[in-house]
Amino acid sequence: MLVKTYGSAVIGVDAITITVEVNADNGFAFFMVGLPDNAVKESQFRISSALKNVGYKMPGMKIVVNMAPADIRKEGSAYDLTLAIGILAASGQIQNQHVGDYVIMGELSLDGGLQPIKGALPIAIQAKKEGFKGFILPKANAREAAIVDGLDVYGVDNIKEVIDFFNEESVPDKIVVDTRKEFYENLNNVDFDFLDVKGQENIKRALEIAAAGGHNVILIGPPGAGKTMLAKRLPTILPPLSLHEALETTKIHSVSGKLAAETSLISTRPFRSPHHTISDVALVGGGGFPQPGEISLAHNGVLFLDELPEFKRTVLEVLRQPLEERRVTISRAKFSVEYPASFMMVASMNPCPCGFYNHPEKECVCSPGVVQKYLSKISGPLLDRIDLHVEVTPVSFNELSSVKQQGESSNQIRERVIKAREIQAKRFEQNKGIYANAQMSSKQLREICEINQAGQDLLKVAMDRLGLSARAYDRILKVARTIADLDNSSKIETNHLAEAIQFRSLDREGWAG
Repeated sequence: MLVKTYGSAVIGVDAITITVEVNADNGFAFFMVGLPDNAVKESQFRISSALKNVGYKMPGMKIVVNMAPADIRKEGSAYDLTLAIGILAASGQIQNQHVGDYVIMGELSLDGGLQPIKGALPIAIQAKKEGFKGFILPKANAREAAIVDGLDVYGVDNIKEVIDFFNEESVPDKIVVDTRKEFYENLNNVDFDFLDVKGQENIKRALEIAAAGGHNVILIGPPGAGKTMLAKRLPTILPPLSLHEALETTKIHSVSGKLAAETSLISTRPFRSPHHTISDVALVGGGGFPQPGEISLAHNGVLFLDELPEFKRTVLEVLRQPLEERRVTISRAKFSVEYPASFMMVASMNPCPCGFYNHPEKECVCSPGVVQKYLSKISGPLLDRIDLHVEVTPVSFNELSSVKQQGESSNQIRERVIKAREIQAKRFEQNKGIYANAQMSSKQLREICEINQAGQDLLKVAMDRLGLSARAYDRILKVARTIADLDNSSKIETNHLAEAIQFRSLDREGWAG
């Protein structure tokens, strides 16, 4: 008897439906074709043990399994349940009239239990698109799949529940998630607040500008000045995720297997902080079986690179293209996948190996030339792609111990950021894929960032004295446009340009000796 069951393969952040054809005939053999990898081939042994432990058995017949389309490599153990149900239906051990109505995925334990899979959300989206009635998968992944409306999602703990379902002996509880309710309930759940930060008003201002325009930032200062603390609070002043952005972000985390069992939808902006020992593949994505890297996991959020000069040069250089294009393409001999990577990069660094260059109180003990050598670990092209260079100075004892001094909360700053983003949304409503000033093209920059003669003169002086590149010139204009938006000004004034120029610390002549 020939039976067809359906699974799914995840390529990039999208899914492709896989048809599993199982034919049971006279004889005694087991053949699997359709480009399965070793993990899929090994499923025969997992299925055999699992069925035995729930009171069923592998049929003593000639079983031929074909996984179509045959030109796509089938990877991993998530097809165990798809294959097992197909084998049981083809051998007549369960009823087969409804098995083709569902996408079935899950890794089997030897006792018949089901282990979590990766990519449940994109699989569910594709299943709905192709008109399947429902999706049967491990209970640990059920909530993320259930955010797709119009698809019956059944989360199960054991293959016996699936067998009983198709035999119409019992029906597992359908998993239902009120997507919009959960999204809006968790939208403002944050662990950090700028209210906790004493002093550092100039740094808060820089981060507000960065959040308002989607600009990249580097924080330079001595140890203990608060660089990491400030960076961790940046997501709290970014505009809330839209439902579309939340789905897009959740898909990436689902494909990577990073979603917790109780999580259905990511509703706060991601904050990723990889260690400086990370490899370039782990950062941008890839591997033998390509997976999203840290820059894709930070999509629609913040990528924080602490101690930037300690990262390997090759790791930092691979960031250059994604920072410009906001996506990364992983190419292999037989295929290529594309992952979104639209993130804000926040980096921090000490000004020198000892950390106290330019410190107001402590003396730098680094020998001559060491400061410049330390800074040169970061290439000029990468620095050019960072819009704001911000010097972080230590907070004085008086500021730390002050009880009366109360800074602004994240919500207050966020309100101004949202207003500035609304101005930009209106400005770029005809430009698909652009939502912030940092994403403007050179052509748009010339049209939108017009400056008067006084501004031109100021920029000329700055370019001559600081030796700025053409890209740095563009960055100054973009930042000035954001500052003007925060001031609700339709034109870029000289004071907006002057403030933007102040945020190019590392371009300043003689900054590093």
